[in-house]
Parts: sequence; structure tokens; C-alpha cells
Amino acid sequence: MQEKILILDFGSQYTQLIARRVRELNVYCEIHPFNHFPPPDSSVRGVILSGSPWSVRDARAPLPDLKAVKGNIPLLGVCYGAQYLTHNYGGEVLPSDTREYGRARLVSIDENDPLFNGVTAGTQVWMSHGDTIVRIPEGYNITGSTGDVKVAAFRISGEQTWGIQFHPEVYHTTEGTRMLGNFVKGICRCRGDWTPESFVEMTVRSLRQQLGDDRVVLGLSGGVDSSVAAILLDRAIGERLTSIFVDNGLLRKNEYAAVLDAYRRMGLNVKGVDASADFIGALRGVNDPESKRKIIGRVFIEVFDREAHKVQNVKWLAQGTIYPDVIESVSVNGPSATIKSHHNVGGLPEKMHLQVTEPLRLLFKDEVRRVGIALEMPEEILGRHPFPGPGLAIRILGEVTPEKLETLRDADDIFISGLRNNGFYDKVWQAAVILLPVQSVGVMGDERTYENAVVLRAVTSTDGMTADWSRLPHEFLAGVSNQIINRVRGVNRVVYDISSKPPSTIEWE
Repeated sequence: MQEKILILDFGSQYTQLIARRVRELNVYCEIHPFNHFPPPDSSVRGVILSGSPWSVRDARAPLPDLKAVKGNIPLLGVCYGAQYLTHNYGGEVLPSDTREYGRARLVSIDENDPLFNGVTAGTQVWMSHGDTIVRIPEGYNITGSTGDVKVAAFRISGEQTWGIQFHPEVYHTTEGTRMLGNFVKGICRCRGDWTPESFVEMTVRSLRQQLGDDRVVLGLSGGVDSSVAAILLDRAIGERLTSIFVDNGLLRKNEYAAVLDAYRRMGLNVKGVDASADFIGALRGVNDPESKRKIIGRVFIEVFDREAHKVQNVKWLAQGTIYPDVIESVSVNGPSATIKSHHNVGGLPEKMHLQVTEPLRLLFKDEVRRVGIALEMPEEILGRHPFPGPGLAIRILGEVTPEKLETLRDADDIFISGLRNNGFYDKVWQAAVILLPVQSVGVMGDERTYENAVVLRAVTSTDGMTADWSRLPHEFLAGVSNQIINRVRGVNRVVYDISSKPPSTIEWE
């Protein structure tokens, strides 16, 4: 049985980051809403309570039922979690008199406390709360203080229960990983053997058991998630997996042929389908971004359904769902109302009367790549930048036409090739060219022009949740700009997007 840590989510922006830090210690963990978590069984080694945007004093504050946890297995309350353990058990939490946001230092710590084993006195931590603990319940012992916060950390006597008012999961808490390691490996005694290799072994074994002798279809996109899912399934059931790679006419230049060839060299049983006319025809006259996404999603379902029905005796649909998608669907605040429609092929399993298998539903994006490395997948697939499901359709602002697609493909090819040839591709998380629905005045030779403008976009990120614009050399950008203007007919202006996420998104639509 896979040992694990449960993280109870109270709606904090940092909850996923706690999980990522725990998993970096090779310890498996799961996030569950505070009001909908499974009863701890023998596989659960410990529980972490997350932070929250709520105050414990609010009438609608999250109130978990910890009867099965507190005092029975190791428990760590972070920020709101610590304040809940105080407020709900006889202590007092009040609004802070002093600012408790940002960097602070643990001026005193209990060096004998196992949570602070090897942690340096005076170490920097990150505070982010409007309330503070002013009185701890009987039986609670202070184990850490900052200059402004007397109760920065505590432990309950006779229990393996701790609380900390700072965030160990963020980068600014310099020894936060050590503290989390002390909790999950020292206190909870987790072995730390959840590795990409162990995941592959466990998942292949599980897929064989789940699927038996049944046949499976999978829609390949050319991206990392669906590609890794395909290889895992191929290892488990071989030729009984049929992968379908649809050319929606919205891919990059020469991408369909190149990716299809890569899949075949990987030994996958893959079928390529050129459905570009279906998609581009359905998009004619459509300008609204969300309408474009929905049309692309609808046509994909129609094409995939048509092609999948050509495969005999299929009983399962495989999807490249990853863990952030799973968390989103059962979040504390309910499913987000702003999920982009291309992430969701809802209705396809029901339409086809298929069961669903999701080999990657336990993994974060960076973990998927590490599993791909363990599977010895080619870098040309694993190293690919993320690419949106609707493809170039949402990089053409306004109506999508064959002429605009040709212009954008040529400009994009110059930019991406330039990144590769100059050693910048792997330093950038995602890069794109956007074709704007505006024209500007220019001069080419002795002639005045009135032609299109394009935007170059390149960002650095780890998971796409936040992103910063890439500081590419001016000389490189100037060279790319000159090539695009000289070689791509209809473009006379190139600009570079220097906005970060937030507030801007990575894509323009």
C-alpha cells in the first residue's frame, strides 16, 4: 500500500505548493477539501492543514472534523491550520496589531523539537496572515517566535500535533523544505520512495489490472501529458491501445507530420487523421475567443468519435488528465466557473459509452515530465513547450482564415527556430507569436505599406500558474524581427510582450 500524506485544503493559494514540496521529498501526498476528506487508513502517515483566506473568527470559517486525526496521527497546521488548532481548542486568535506579511526571522526556536531538527536559529520565514495567536490553550508549548510574533510555532503536549503561523512551502522560507522533511520523513516516518520509476511500475501494474484484455482509445495532442499517458498504456497493454492524432489545421508549421513520425518511431499504434477542413470550416466568421474554443472542442469530439468507432471492441477512453485538473474539480470553492472549454472534453465518454482511465491523474505537470524521462521518451516530445488545445486559433485575434494561419505559421516558425538555433528554447517555458487584428503604417523600399503587426511572447514558468516574461537579448529579438518582416508577406511590424502573469495571461485569448 502506497504511504501518503493528506493535505486538507481550506482554500489557500499555497495549498498546491505544499503538495509540490512534499512530493519533491519523494513522499506521495493528496489534497482534499477540508470538508470532504477520506477517513485516514493505515496508508496515511500524517495530515497537513493548509492556510486559508478566511479568518477563524469569521462566521463562515472552514471548520474541519479532526476527531479521526488529532491525537491519533501526526498533524501539522500551517497558518490558518495553526490558528484553527488554537481557536477551536480553547485558545484565542485576534486581529494582528503589527504587520504580519512578508519576511520575518525565527529569533528563537526549540532546537529539541523534531520539527526544527537542524534548523538554524534566526532563519528566515514567510508570514501571510491578518490574525495572530495571542493565547494558546493549556497543554500547548511555544516552540518558535519571531520579533513580532510570540507564537510563531507550537506543539501540543502528549500529541504529535504542531502548528506554525508561517508558510514553510514558499521559497522565501529558506529552510522550509527542511521543516517539511522533518515532518514527513522524521515525524511521520515516510520512507521517501515515491519516485518517477516507482510511479511507472505502480501505474503499469494498476493499468493491467484495471483494463484486463480490453481495448483502449486515446486522443494524442502532441503535448507531454497525452504522450506520457500513451507510453504508460503501451507498456501496460501494447497493441490493444489505439492512439488517434488529429490534425485540426491549427498546428504549427510541419508539426503534424513531425509529431506523427515521432510517435511511430516510439512504437505507438497511432492513427493520424487530417481533419483540418472540418475545423477551419466551422471557425469561418467566428471572432469571439470562447466561441472559438467551444467550436474546436465540439468538432474534436465529432472527429474523434467518428474515428474511434472504426476501432473494434473499444471499452475504454484514456485521457491525459493531470492532478491540478482533479483538484480543480473538487476544490473547496467548487469547480471554477472560468475553466477554459478546451481543457474539457466533457460528454465524450458518455457519448461513446466508454469507461475512462486516467494514468496521470496523480501527477503535477513537472512530475509528468520526470516520468517521461524515466520512460526514456525522446526529448523532441518531452522538451516541447506547452501548446494550447485550440492551437493557433487563439493566437489569431479575431476570425481564423487560411491566409492568417499561413502568415502566423511562417512568423512562428522563424521565432521558434531562432530560439532553438540560438540555445534559448530550453530556457523559455513557452513561446508564441500572436497575429493582431490591426494594421500599421510602414515603409518598405520606397513604398508606404499598411500591413499586419505580430507580437512575440516568451515566458519563464514552472507550471503556468504564474509566469514572467523572458529577458531575451535585444540582438536576438532584433534579428527575429528583421527576418519576420523580410520573409513573411503581409507583416511590417513586430513587438515584444513584456507583461507577466498575473495580471496578464500567457495566451492573448
